[in-house]
Amino acid sequence: MEQRKSIWSPVTDPRSGFNRESRTFHSLKPPLRLPPPNAAVSAAAFALFLRRNSQFPDSSTAFIDSATGHRLSYGELLHRAKTLASNLATILKLTKGDTALVLSPNILQVPILCFALLSLGVVVSPANPLSTRSELTRFFNISNPSIVFTVTSVVEKTREFQVKTVLLDSPEFDTLTKSQIHTKYIQECDSHQRGLVSNMQVTQSDVAAILYSSGTTGTIKGVMLTHRNLTAIAAGYDTVREKRKEPAVVLYTVPFFHVYGFTFSLGAMVLSETVVIMERFSMKAMLSAVERFRVTHATMVPALVVAMTKDCVIAGYDLTSLEGIVCGGSPLRKETDEAFKAKFPNVLVMQGYGLTESAVTRTTPEEANQVGATGKLIPNIEAKIVNPETGEAMFPGEQGELWIRGPYVMKGYSGDPKATSATLVDGWLRTGDLCYFDSKGFLYVVDRLKELIKYKGYQVAPAELEELLLSHSEINDAAVIPYPDEVAGQVPMAFVVRQPQSSLGAAEVIDFVAKQVSPYKKIRRVAFVNSIPKNAAGKILRKDLKLALSRL
Repeated sequence: MEQRKSIWSPVTDPRSGFNRESRTFHSLKPPLRLPPPNAAVSAAAFALFLRRNSQFPDSSTAFIDSATGHRLSYGELLHRAKTLASNLATILKLTKGDTALVLSPNILQVPILCFALLSLGVVVSPANPLSTRSELTRFFNISNPSIVFTVTSVVEKTREFQVKTVLLDSPEFDTLTKSQIHTKYIQECDSHQRGLVSNMQVTQSDVAAILYSSGTTGTIKGVMLTHRNLTAIAAGYDTVREKRKEPAVVLYTVPFFHVYGFTFSLGAMVLSETVVIMERFSMKAMLSAVERFRVTHATMVPALVVAMTKDCVIAGYDLTSLEGIVCGGSPLRKETDEAFKAKFPNVLVMQGYGLTESAVTRTTPEEANQVGATGKLIPNIEAKIVNPETGEAMFPGEQGELWIRGPYVMKGYSGDPKATSATLVDGWLRTGDLCYFDSKGFLYVVDRLKELIKYKGYQVAPAELEELLLSHSEINDAAVIPYPDEVAGQVPMAFVVRQPQSSLGAAEVIDFVAKQVSPYKKIRRVAFVNSIPKNAAGKILRKDLKLALSRL
């Protein structure tokens, strides 16, 4: 195993990890034990290796379908993934370097498929099944898949691309996961490799997945993650393993095709967690699932955390099994964090921050009381805060663009060298996020640099105003964008979805915000709408709102 050399020097602050000479922040966590960078170890095989540290047997439940209650044990998951890998190689002739587009909602077949593909060295490329024709065309151009795995309700969208297609919800696919078609081949593979089968050596440097960036601020890009990237993520989960009498039961409100769900499912394998999946999300279904399956942890975005603080939303549900939530996607305001803790005093609020391009920070249970912070740097990662205007690295407490470096950082954007070179600079990933570190090494995310509203030279973060609006009892949803103004340059404009039967007016919205923010952050315009456009991960599609605004 490779172990990172020490970066400590007399000028490194042991509280924050900040090195004053290089103006770089270093992780305070013990370094990961990783295979050599070019070792012949797949992310799937490494996750299985780490799973040996689990105290729970293969008979423990891996996944639960929240709609049907159907359960899949880890033993069955691994057996079916191994069988599927053999059949994909022999029957469908998939091999290392091929790309498989996975177009599916959250169903039990997806983790079986992804684990099998990773073991073969086939590049996994999961995408939103609700994607439009133009988005699908973009996906096909980016990853050039040789096969598509999808479901019956979506398959018509893929016909015109004339690529081999397999239905995940068909009896034929079920057979591929249960029946070993070529026994002789399987026996030969088993004699050469432990764990899942593979017909070619998969190395750490090989591309493991192409995940699509949300496209909220520009053209959709294909993020290439290597087996090395996923191995580092898996190893990171192993470092936060806790002793429990029973496996944690984790409810996923995020899709597998998003980096949030994709990497969490890898972590679940390492930690032997029981994952409750939802094919279609709704607030009522989520709360019902928490009660029915005695969920201990749940993944959330700030809007869900806000909703959980409202009595009218959670009334009638037994949520006493909850031990903690993990919040990501956008910054969580201090007021929301405190309101949630007042409502659920025994539930830890753990935040995390990352991008499709890389994981960055995570809050541990011991750090959960640091309100507003997204945690400290995960092991083996370096960061710096860079002044967007001068390019100068900055000090703790100063805001600027976050740059990161480490084994989690993507290889680049598939088929887009220009975007890659603009984002990866001398080994550093430019995140595009306005952030700062405090004196203890906690990271605070303000907002996307490109989404900041420039009011008379002041920077206004839409995320802060949105979370404040959501705390209003008569507001169901909200989004904030810049509105052109001759005097100020830009002013904050709110799009608001009222609660049913609400008669809330624009003046009331403006006054509600004005009482709680600095004058330059005030909402100056309000439009009431029926819904806020969002992507599958719950991120607001501001470009759609700006387009709608241009048509008004």
